[in-house]
Amino acid sequence: MSSITTNQDPSRWEKIWQSNMAYSFRRNPVAMVSFAIFAIIVLAAVFAPVFAPFDPYDPNQIDIMNSEYPPVWVEGADPQFMFGTDDQGRDLWSTILYGTRLSLLIGLCAVALQAFLGITIGLTAGYVGGRVDNLLMRMADIQLSFSTLMVAIIFLAITQAVFGSQTFNRFAIYFLIAVIGIAEWPQYARTVRATVLAEKKKEYVDSARVLGFGPLRIMFRHILPNSLSPIFVISTVQVANAIISEASLSFLGLGMPPSQPSLGSLISSGFDYIFSGSWWITVIPGVILVVLVLVINLLGDWMRDVLNPKLYKG
Repeated sequence: MSSITTNQDPSRWEKIWQSNMAYSFRRNPVAMVSFAIFAIIVLAAVFAPVFAPFDPYDPNQIDIMNSEYPPVWVEGADPQFMFGTDDQGRDLWSTILYGTRLSLLIGLCAVALQAFLGITIGLTAGYVGGRVDNLLMRMADIQLSFSTLMVAIIFLAITQAVFGSQTFNRFAIYFLIAVIGIAEWPQYARTVRATVLAEKKKEYVDSARVLGFGPLRIMFRHILPNSLSPIFVISTVQVANAIISEASLSFLGLGMPPSQPSLGSLISSGFDYIFSGSWWITVIPGVILVVLVLVINLLGDWMRDVLNPKLYKG
């Protein structure tokens, strides 16, 4: 009786686990630790209502008499406030969780807007070429001549003056996403354009044209998938930059209002009290912000090395 052996194809998860990226990840302790810290911060922020003992948005849970309690490891602390309280009497641990969620949301949405604008403009410039390419790239050069923070400060200051502080505070998150997203699209556009210029000369693009496919299908269905590696690397770095930009703008009073705390607005609100002894209001959110940006940048460096065949050594 003969035995019949069947070779099953590996599943999708097995292919991912056996890929070069997964192999490099398992051999890189810095990437593993960075990803673990990043995952913990993201999960804690996403599930803030579960982990936070208080709701910083609920006025009924805030008592001004509890303001400026130190962390539990400092003398004079209240045990129910692990990281102490801020100047409004809010539990700092709860406020940091909600603030981190808000900072991550602004960073991710701003990068999504950057990617949409930059990829669309870069694909169009690289594929069409000619005067369209020159016009779009000169626009990118003009945009790059101004710093993101300077453009954001001017735009948000004018917006706050036109709409008033009350309306601005109500829609602050949308203004921040828009200005950070629009200010950084050239990073994507220039990278995508360079990739398109190399890809559109290859045989699979010529074959798509012979089959009668239109320019939009060729750009988005054929060329774009072969340009994803540099886009992933840029996106990782840009998320960190967007979070830093939001924190900087909030620190300058042009970001999230104190009633909707982000990491930047927390650092800003506590800065006035840092020399009076209430250092934790600024220092603890600042440490969280630094750690978050650091692990994102470390993951971006690892991803750049893996996705760049000239740098990857196996």
